[in-house]
Amino acid sequence: MASVLNDNRERMEKTLQSLDKEFKRLRTGRASSALLEGIRVDYYGTPTPLEQMASISIPDSRTIAIQPWDRAAFKDIDRAILKSDLGLNPVNDGKNIRINIPPLTEERRKELVKIAKKFTEEAKVGIRNIRRDANDTLKKQEKNKEITEDELRKIQDDVQKLTDEYIAKADEVFAAKEKEIMEI
Repeated sequence: MASVLNDNRERMEKTLQSLDKEFKRLRTGRASSALLEGIRVDYYGTPTPLEQMASISIPDSRTIAIQPWDRAAFKDIDRAILKSDLGLNPVNDGKNIRINIPPLTEERRKELVKIAKKFTEEAKVGIRNIRRDANDTLKKQEKNKEITEDELRKIQDDVQKLTDEYIAKADEVFAAKEKEIMEI
């Protein structure tokens, strides 16, 4: 019974970590190396993660600096950033690639909040699915006489409390992200 709760806690925690990762990739008008995570550069015919080809630094709050280790990769990195759905324009000066993060318009901020809300709802659905899986497992155990009906009810209550706790955490993470996005 404790293993069911621990397994659920781990799975719900992973769901929150996934939500956090999605939020880091949302552009908020502030420079962050997390924006470039997931960008793959076609490097000699192999899709290679950008962070494995260059050092990425944040010289100020509105600029990302990329310093490729191979000078031949400049054009490939430029192309990969332009093809990404981030809407960023890299500037190549021959030594570094700089990306200036423009301030967000009010309209774009509202769009980003909607996207963040969608990510949060998906995480909540994931958490509820984990709860459903746990309840199904517990009902099977009760049917097979591995646990009593009273134990089933108690554990289902514990699973519901855990679910409520993680849904509240997802809402807190969303509220913080919404505040960050709407901040001018």
